[in-house]
Amino acid sequence: MWPTLVRLEGKSLMTAPPTNTPADDAPYWDAALETQTRADWDALKLELLKAHLQHAYNGSPYYRASFDAAGVHPGQVNSLDDLRRFPFIDKHALRDRQIAIPPLGDLVAVPERDVVYLSASSGSTGVPTASPFTAGDFDDWIDYEARQFWSSGLRPVDRYCHCLNFSLFIGGPCVLGAQKLGALGIHAGTLPSERLLLILRQFQATAMWTTPSYAWALGETAVKEGIDPRRDLAVRRIIVAGEPGGSIPETRARIEDLWGASVYDYYGLSDIFGSCAGMCEEKDGLHWAEDHILVEVLDPNTHVPVAEGERGELVLTTLRKAARPMIRFRTGDIVSFTSAPCRCGRTSIRMHGVHGRLDDMLIIKGVNIFPSDVEALVRGDDRHTGEYRLVVDRFEHLDRLTVELERTNTSSEFDDDLAERFGRRLKALTGVSASVAVLAPGTLPRATHKAKRVEDRRTDLWT
Repeated sequence: MWPTLVRLEGKSLMTAPPTNTPADDAPYWDAALETQTRADWDALKLELLKAHLQHAYNGSPYYRASFDAAGVHPGQVNSLDDLRRFPFIDKHALRDRQIAIPPLGDLVAVPERDVVYLSASSGSTGVPTASPFTAGDFDDWIDYEARQFWSSGLRPVDRYCHCLNFSLFIGGPCVLGAQKLGALGIHAGTLPSERLLLILRQFQATAMWTTPSYAWALGETAVKEGIDPRRDLAVRRIIVAGEPGGSIPETRARIEDLWGASVYDYYGLSDIFGSCAGMCEEKDGLHWAEDHILVEVLDPNTHVPVAEGERGELVLTTLRKAARPMIRFRTGDIVSFTSAPCRCGRTSIRMHGVHGRLDDMLIIKGVNIFPSDVEALVRGDDRHTGEYRLVVDRFEHLDRLTVELERTNTSSEFDDDLAERFGRRLKALTGVSASVAVLAPGTLPRATHKAKRVEDRRTDLWT
């Protein structure tokens, strides 16, 4: 049974994680929690939400002022739908409050002495934004990572290589989840590809975590070095995150074929914790951490919930994180969800990957298109290497899209024929007409972290 909930005035609800690691052949880390009914999930979330909103109101000057200004109070919440009356926050608010009230901002709801760890965003779009954790927050996070790893088939017999950045990056400590379930943890970090391949080979790592683009680039490097990833390496599970590719079947299949390994997509964000959702062994969507985070999928313009299976903006509310509650945080990610039970037996809602970001969405002659729409076509055709880039410019006040992609060395077709065929398929799938530039293999840059797929050359943007 899931441990009894404990209510503390001014604190988030905390529960003790399971103390014993399941048997290796057990399908679940916590069977009672993971297979409970949807009604039980909703009851748990409502109880957690009520206490967490009260904790935010009592402990955070920002939330007290924000709730009062909106005319809402935690005591008014009697259903999950009541959360929709509360105001949103976004990355700009986090950054602005951190600058106004340094060093952590006034969304923090505990004394600074209770904060034991922080990660920070990269700052690629502004000031790096800290994400603080209490000791309880950190333990909750790592226990969830262990649960998620277990659902993806990781076991104590595995040798797990963590190939993510450890420098303030929220994905770094996730390796502790693998160690919590008993796997051997190899803290590789972001090494040069040749060095990483040596480590994978020397220690016979059976699992690793990186980005989809780097999993592909590392496999290509291995082949160039005379290493056959399928035969010469022991990696049989690859976890990917940070880009949409892991949930694009064509991309996942290409990586799996290159490595001879199963690929599992995970999703996380620095503002809450490392990985909040991930694929089980069925690989039919990403199971969400519903006992930690409440999910809304909203129309980004009307803020009304979209129908199940439809695309909308992901909006998240923490349910346990004491250091800095996140109430209705607009992620900017465009996602879709299902609540249908998974074949694995887990009953948590599942996310069908990230289709794109609001700030990555291109509007070409009135039609919306995301890089992930193009990626499915590129990775689904073995006449292309799988690398691509979208270039947007403007000619005579009209936006133009050019898709740059690489042909393989083995393709016998003329470049013009490849371009014409790809353009027709793109038009049929998305409704967007684009120029297609076919390039020689190796022309486009390879990414060691997140790949940059859009190059916007317009200098006179308007909205």
